[in-house]
Amino acid sequence: MMVLISYDVSTSDEKGKKRLRKVAKECQNHAQRVQNSVFEADLDYSAFMKLKNKLLSIIDEEKDSLRLYYLGNNWEHRIEHIGAKNTYNPEGVLII
Repeated sequence: MMVLISYDVSTSDEKGKKRLRKVAKECQNHAQRVQNSVFEADLDYSAFMKLKNKLLSIIDEEKDSLRLYYLGNNWEHRIEHIGAKNTYNPEGVLII
């Protein structure tokens, strides 16, 4: 299932900067960054729920924002990319 994850973490204090780094790192571990605070994750439901719960444990719901867009399994027809940055194929070959 493809999920789009976006976040806005308040960085007005040191705790916020730490939360921002943790959220970004957790997203990078499970998803592909497509813009500064936007990630695409192609995960099974169990892996997605683990990621979601981890992100919820990091953010401060009174100061931060986390948005999850569920694109499902037929996501190819729901994403259109226009612009200079190259896109990627989440189902293509992964080189580590």
